[in-house]
Amino acid sequence: MASISAAAKATSAAFAHKKELAAAAPQQQRLSAGASSRRARAGRVRAVATPTRAPRSPASTGSVKSPMTTTEKILARASERASLEPGENVWVDVDVLMTHDVCGPGTIGIFKQEFGEDAKVWDREKVVIIPDHYIFTSDERANRNVDILRDFCEEQKIKYFYDIKDLSDFRANPDYKGVCHIALAQEGHCRPGEVLLGTDSHTCNAGAFGQFATGIGNTDAGFVMGTGKALLKVPPTIRFVLDGEMPPYLLAKDLILQIIGEISVSGATYRSMEFVGSTIESLTMEERMTLCNMVIEAGGKNGVVPADETTFKYLEGKTLVEYEPVYSDAQARFYSDYRFDVSKLEPVVAKPHSPDNRALARECKDVKIDRVYIGSCTGGKTEDFIAAAKVFLASGKKVKVPTFLVPATQKVWMDVYSLPVPGSGGKTCSQIFEEAGCDTPASPNCGACLGGPRDTYARMNEPTVCVSTTNRNFPGRMGHKEGQIYLASPFTAAASALTGYVTDPRDFLS
Repeated sequence: MASISAAAKATSAAFAHKKELAAAAPQQQRLSAGASSRRARAGRVRAVATPTRAPRSPASTGSVKSPMTTTEKILARASERASLEPGENVWVDVDVLMTHDVCGPGTIGIFKQEFGEDAKVWDREKVVIIPDHYIFTSDERANRNVDILRDFCEEQKIKYFYDIKDLSDFRANPDYKGVCHIALAQEGHCRPGEVLLGTDSHTCNAGAFGQFATGIGNTDAGFVMGTGKALLKVPPTIRFVLDGEMPPYLLAKDLILQIIGEISVSGATYRSMEFVGSTIESLTMEERMTLCNMVIEAGGKNGVVPADETTFKYLEGKTLVEYEPVYSDAQARFYSDYRFDVSKLEPVVAKPHSPDNRALARECKDVKIDRVYIGSCTGGKTEDFIAAAKVFLASGKKVKVPTFLVPATQKVWMDVYSLPVPGSGGKTCSQIFEEAGCDTPASPNCGACLGGPRDTYARMNEPTVCVSTTNRNFPGRMGHKEGQIYLASPFTAAASALTGYVTDPRDFLS
């Protein structure tokens, strides 16, 4: 590029001297001055529309020269550019890098290969390492992966390593969290306006916080680990406007399956998906996570929901890092617009073997199933289990097929056993699940969502038919390559468990 930026030149030149670059990489920590400053900041930024702001130095954020979308603004600030347009390649400063037990060892290997055995990560407080995928297994190679993470974190003095040593009882490991994407949110690593990269395609989950979050490969992650920088192409933005009151039988999973079915699994390839509208504003943070989590199933580079009061309230007490949200300008250019009247939508499923194979749940009422799986980063959060419990409670019946429950994190597991379900007279999810004949909630982890070793809990080792709250239904995704997976919301999954067939939750919910 004839006009490559100074930041890119510096990084490119330093790539030939990786050890020097790793040592010289800036370690910026924007810590707030205390509770009073956080209150002042929160009072200043709480708006859904682009708020009025004091002028900022172009060196830090750039003065606005042309209207930009949320994603373009985040990347402009991270690359110290005044403005950006889709298609530009820019070096961005990364705020958080996440990796886990599946991709972590490979990332570490590349980091050491390229920067040297004695190299140090660019910032030990910005690298977050979370074992979560293949944890509760006797597979020696899976166990070895966690050992590699532990050795590296001890060597590098990584501050945020959520370790697990005692596999017999996850509760004996206070640092262990569970599924990385939900743990990132619960532990305060997701913040508006920031850049979060992770070695997992569902890192886009964090876009629910109004930040740029996307998955990267081990090679890119190894480079980020040493430099704190990444070369990214600015994606164009597709805007999805969802308005209307959310019917009591719909969840965010229905919304994203509706959207993917509308545009296909390649409909948003290398594009940002921005979600706005009155329906989006009414969603909880966990429901926004579900929405952003599956943008990758549409080919999206990232998903983003504008930060608002709901976002700020969720973050209270979770982080001391100062953040500054950004918002799409009124005149920002979008690649395309899609509009939905949510009040008119019905519960949907994605039939085998693709997330865009959309069908109304009621159209699949003759599909006999063998099992139900409720869990994963997409469908294993606290509100997902409460939703399932509401269906079981309303029916007063027992499930007709094995129903597996895998909480995403330790916190979710505790919520399942402690939080009363609204309208239940004080019963917890665990009590309702037991009365309905479900399996006992398992240890928090990714479980069978990615198949995993053969002894993984609830893995599909036979060619069975499963209704699942997970995110992908490709052949072999949850184990057996001839298994059939129907993706659904927790409402639809619970309703299906009660009948043994794919079932519209309206059969049980008024």
